Amino acid sequence: MEADGFVRRRRMTAETTGNDPGVAGASAGAEVRWLGGRFWGVSESIVGSLSPRIGSEAELQSVEFTSAAAAQDCIDEPDYEGLPQGASTSTHMLAGAVAGIMEHCIMFPVDCVKTRMQSLQPDPAARYRNVMDALRRIVATEGVMRPMRGLNATALGAGPAHALYFASYEKLKKTLSDVIHPGANSHLANGAAGCVATLLHDAVMNPAEVVKQRMQMYNSPYRGVLDCVRAVWHKEGTAAFYRSYTTQLTMNVPFQALHFMTYEYLQELLNPHRQYNPSSHMLSGALAGAIAAAATTPLDVCKTLLNTQESLALSSVASGQGAHRHITGLAHAFRTVYRLGGLQGFFKGVQARIIYQMPSTAISWSVYEFFKYGLTKHQHDKRRSQQMEAEM
Repeated sequence: MEADGFVRRRRMTAETTGNDPGVAGASAGAEVRWLGGRFWGVSESIVGSLSPRIGSEAELQSVEFTSAAAAQDCIDEPDYEGLPQGASTSTHMLAGAVAGIMEHCIMFPVDCVKTRMQSLQPDPAARYRNVMDALRRIVATEGVMRPMRGLNATALGAGPAHALYFASYEKLKKTLSDVIHPGANSHLANGAAGCVATLLHDAVMNPAEVVKQRMQMYNSPYRGVLDCVRAVWHKEGTAAFYRSYTTQLTMNVPFQALHFMTYEYLQELLNPHRQYNPSSHMLSGALAGAIAAAATTPLDVCKTLLNTQESLALSSVASGQGAHRHITGLAHAFRTVYRLGGLQGFFKGVQARIIYQMPSTAISWSVYEFFKYGLTKHQHDKRRSQQMEAEM
């Protein structure tokens, strides 16, 4: 990473300052101290072990001068790995938007499979054994691009939704942690911040989810995103785009609370100094996503039913009760799922959901942390160069 290259360049500079081993040793000691103070004792022992080799008073003064200059440089230079802690709201929003779009775009084919596998009354041609079997058959029978239908609607909604999501989470997490547990991480604050962030995220994302899932279904009658929006608007009204909103919140609030609490807990174990560490962000995100996904699958099945208004399921429910009936509300969705699929019906597509969420949340967190780190570093470098120009 860029920070690693920056550290290596500083270390090389320290090691090649002249040919005097005493100066080199002192600079190396200062360099170790610059690395967050994690090896402070080691740096002192290095300098101490080199002292007998320094022969003249002039050399000793040179060592002291160089060490003092390096120590001052240590004060002036920031720890770039720690910069994201002070990121601005605009940085959180931009990093979140990029992370959300990449997460959904990369994992979209698996999301398509998940939607189809959650169907309560699937067409015989759309009954799949597992995720790979579904992808293979969809591509073979419906075309290579079929698993990507509805991607543009998702990308359009994911950008602003995730921008609000991450920005509000970061702001509220800090504010609530300062109140609940000043100076330390609070799992309660993380969970509460995740819940509030979900309210904003789902308000933006829910219409895109409706359009996306209707286009993902087998034999979807819509030619494209705009055709789907027009058809739903004219036939079912504006409320159709938010019919699953309460269910979405009922699912996503516990999902995100569990997700954020697990992620922050794993970060405490794997990355206690909260530095930019791609492997820890990816592993923590993947495990947090898998746990939260498995726990909330029954609610996701109900949400999919509300979004898609699956025709065969509607026919089964509406038999003897009149046509053109819609499944409305979480309670109605729960009754329908139980009537048509029993208890097993609530876990339809659980494998696909976990397979989707693990890499999805890993991508989201790693991309978000990467851009947050990069943007903050760029802003700091820009301010620093402006200050230097002003001083000159």
